[in-house]
Amino acid sequence: MPRAARGAPDPDVKRAAKPSRTLERLAARLRGQVGKAIADFRMIAPGDRVMVCLSGGKDSYTLLDLLLSLKRSAPVHFELLAVNLDQKQPGFPAQVLPRYLGSAGVPYHIIEQDTYSVVKRVVPEGRTLCGLCSRLRRGALYRFASSEGISKIALGHHRDDIVETLFLNLFFGGRLKAMAPKLLSDDGQHIVIRPLAYVAERDIARYARGRGFPLIPCTLCGSQENLQRLAVKKMLAGWEQEFPGRTETIFRALRNVELEHLADPARFDFAGLDARRVAPMSEREERLLEERSLEGAHACGSKRA
Repeated sequence: MPRAARGAPDPDVKRAAKPSRTLERLAARLRGQVGKAIADFRMIAPGDRVMVCLSGGKDSYTLLDLLLSLKRSAPVHFELLAVNLDQKQPGFPAQVLPRYLGSAGVPYHIIEQDTYSVVKRVVPEGRTLCGLCSRLRRGALYRFASSEGISKIALGHHRDDIVETLFLNLFFGGRLKAMAPKLLSDDGQHIVIRPLAYVAERDIARYARGRGFPLIPCTLCGSQENLQRLAVKKMLAGWEQEFPGRTETIFRALRNVELEHLADPARFDFAGLDARRVAPMSEREERLLEERSLEGAHACGSKRA
């Protein structure tokens, strides 16, 4: 059963110092980007109960912090519930998140489910654990969302995650596919949102350092680094160094898709183009069009005179 709490301030947690002007400006910019993403994709509606999936990494801490800030000034009412899945990994500091969330007064749930043992038993030695681990984690979170009447599930994927996923699918999967800022789960039961879709990873890292979040590294299970994602990340970092702003340009391309210039007949009616052809004008029609254009030009000249 999940463990639930609405935390009271923890005397052992130190209060953060007053943020610097630089951090305040960064926070304002990130709030603006998150607010724009929420508005552009209609992520949150009045009365929504939003489950913020908190892993203990910089992205999910930043997501929760910015949503809490926006909630205080949002024109619509919605609820936030922070949820962490304790997968019973050896050495996992189980007290860190409850202590932080309790100090912040954030409603939260800790789901306890030993997916770690399942993954270690099923995945052969030397193979990466991340794929099965993420599927089990997603299943546990979806079940909890259904039982608690959650209307939106918020994940901490940012702009760089989305662009990296685009190239992973392009290079290794043969698909032109990224991460949608808002999507319906495969079972049709859950709406998943990514409010950090417009936010750069480097800005999240700066913000997390400035806010002093108690980060939990994702190295406890001893799994291998995802070598394909690492290769794509290095490629994009190299491009960004040589051509600053390229990652943003690639992301902008995902918002300006022209299906007729791709090659998927399931997404665009190429066969129907023949019926949309316009017949060429006759010589008489061309002369009439030219005469009307000249008459219009003369009329405009007379008015100016």
